[in-house]
Amino acid sequence: MGAHESTRHAEPGSERRPRSDAGTGERSPSERQERKKKVLTQGTSSMAQSIADAIVLKQGGVFLVTEQSGAIPLRGEHGFGLYYHDCRFLNGYTVELDGVRPEVLASTAEADHAGVFRLANPRILMREGHIMSEHDVGLRWERVIDADATAVHENITVHNYARSAVDLEVKLTFRAEFEDVYAVRGLMPEALGKHHAPAASDEELRFSYDGADGLQRAVTIRWGCRPDAIEGTSALFRVRLPPGHSQPISLVISLSESSGGTPADRPAPSCSGADVAAAKRRGEERLAAQVQQRAHVETDSLLVNRVLARSFADLLLLRTPLDHDTFFAAGVPWFTALFGRDSLITALEVLPYQQTVAVDTLRLLARFQARERDPWRDEQPGKILHELRVGELARVGEIPETPYYGSVDTTALFLILMARHAAWTGRLDVFHELRENVDAALGWLSSPEAHPEINGYLAYDSTSKSGLVNQGWKDSGDGIVNEEGQIAEPPIALVEVQAYVYLAKSELAELFERAGEAETAARLRREAADLKERFDRDFWLPERGVYALALVAGGHRAAVCSSNAGHALWAGIADPSRARTCAERLLSESMYSGWGIRTLAADEKAYNPMSYHRGTVWPHDNALIAAGLRRYGLDREARTVFGGIVRAAMHYRMYRLPELFCGFPRAEHGAPVRYPVACHPQAWAAGAVPYMLASLLGLEPEGFERRLRVVRPILPRLVRRATVRGLAVADGRVDLEFRRRRGDAVEVDVLRVEGDVDVVVEER
Repeated sequence: MGAHESTRHAEPGSERRPRSDAGTGERSPSERQERKKKVLTQGTSSMAQSIADAIVLKQGGVFLVTEQSGAIPLRGEHGFGLYYHDCRFLNGYTVELDGVRPEVLASTAEADHAGVFRLANPRILMREGHIMSEHDVGLRWERVIDADATAVHENITVHNYARSAVDLEVKLTFRAEFEDVYAVRGLMPEALGKHHAPAASDEELRFSYDGADGLQRAVTIRWGCRPDAIEGTSALFRVRLPPGHSQPISLVISLSESSGGTPADRPAPSCSGADVAAAKRRGEERLAAQVQQRAHVETDSLLVNRVLARSFADLLLLRTPLDHDTFFAAGVPWFTALFGRDSLITALEVLPYQQTVAVDTLRLLARFQARERDPWRDEQPGKILHELRVGELARVGEIPETPYYGSVDTTALFLILMARHAAWTGRLDVFHELRENVDAALGWLSSPEAHPEINGYLAYDSTSKSGLVNQGWKDSGDGIVNEEGQIAEPPIALVEVQAYVYLAKSELAELFERAGEAETAARLRREAADLKERFDRDFWLPERGVYALALVAGGHRAAVCSSNAGHALWAGIADPSRARTCAERLLSESMYSGWGIRTLAADEKAYNPMSYHRGTVWPHDNALIAAGLRRYGLDREARTVFGGIVRAAMHYRMYRLPELFCGFPRAEHGAPVRYPVACHPQAWAAGAVPYMLASLLGLEPEGFERRLRVVRPILPRLVRRATVRGLAVADGRVDLEFRRRRGDAVEVDVLRVEGDVDVVVEER
């Protein structure tokens, strides 16, 4: 049985959860609550080493996070390793030359599944007593992930650049502890299962672990050529090379999961230089096929092109299979899982370029939609999940993410994605297919029995000891504060959640009307209009010129300036008379760092530029705000946000935007200050720049009318020309070119139209 056999495709209403009764079984509710309470109070990570410069390779569900040298440290707390199904299989792997770690010269990972590391020897005192000069010996370490085989193919080529022969020992050392990702993060330190002693032979080195969930997990390293010796968990290769000669060392690292002590029923992959090349070629073919499925965009700005290329590459990397569907995993390494909020927002960001992942995401989330009441999982009928885990701790019921439903916003976002997908495709087929799920989601949004309310607004509380303290996108324990800098007291009605509910009902109304249900459509429009009228009255802070972060216990306002207010612009719930004032506050010196809009204003008492949600800058947050600014005609402000985020990307390796970075002012530093344990790549960060560009270009689909409106197009200041090819609207495809004329005016040329679709340009 695979790690998530019971999550295979099922019709709505059938069993949807991974097994939680395997192995030792679930703990009692009181024991589980105490364990979850411990998890919540220990924070996000106790990692001692930063992963900000990590090299990431991923294909499917297998991913590898290493130092720039390609190594995984053998000692210390860190997040590097080889992961699969929420388990870190390998947590140590190093290469040594005569007992010395080589120096890293270069490391590249342009493709998601393949990387090359260039290493060289430092100055070494050899065992014979002579000195080997630095860089006499070079290593080319090539590795390729093969998701089909659940394996990593490697080829380490040792080359002698010296003018005399070299005789040295190459030592490969491994460590495998099979830690659940929660243990890696320092949240669940103890092992539940049984580790077996490593088994070594001339052909292979094998580590295995009997999990408490009934699965045996194993790592097997097979050699392309026999080692000269095996010492513990190290393989030693004697390399003797004349000048100018090379010697390859090939190996394959296979991961397996099996149940009941039965070996995995998959043939062992072979290992040679040819196998590495073949695995790389298969991965390239898979990537090429996926690239052909989306629209392509190119500008005359080298910087913007590089950021876009990296963004789309990371989005491909983060596409992860779950049975027959794929979704955008939230981020590497901590959140390579199905997250309702992250996966939905990323699918929304990518919709202008590709719509298929949106359908898969909707189907997956519909399959796991809550149908019961379970305080341990914050489950209530109709809710869309927050997080799904498939590792050992989830399978034995030690954690509630099986799935866990502690998000107050994902249900509305699910409905928004449904409506936005229909607007691009001009079809109601997904709406009809998932109609039961749509009705259940709308029911949860409107049910006072399902969740607390404050003055009629959708809210959350933390009365369940097993639940997250905060359940909006700023879900850290101290992420929601009041004007005194104190943690806000629940129940809490977040500003952006009301905005999402408004948008969901407004846009779903059209789908119901097109489905012939005019009465339901009218009701949704009335509810949305009522919400909008009350919202402006109850959330607006006239003395601050911005919407309150939230309404809290007793109906009081959390009267702080936060980026959450910008989501009200994105959703269109803000009164137009307030929009410019709100934008001015969001772009003020206390909010805009020069790289992006902070999560909390610098003049608020709780501000901390290094706090996860109280002063940092999140690219996805800025992308939604920029789209909101465009919605209200605030083009200059939207362009400012785009420019800051793109310039920030310039300072990251391969132009890869991280999950977040610190909120220190740009004037104080020549580069954005890194948040040490931020995920990178991270899905909604990768989608941020493509989404903002589509917003600036004014792409507004009307799929049911078989029409694409291009509304008030503008170009970033870095760009004078942009071309979008293969833009899918309804059943047609469109190629467009945007060119800057005098000043900020933009001219749009329709280069090609394929199929039955019209393009209407509305310049002003």
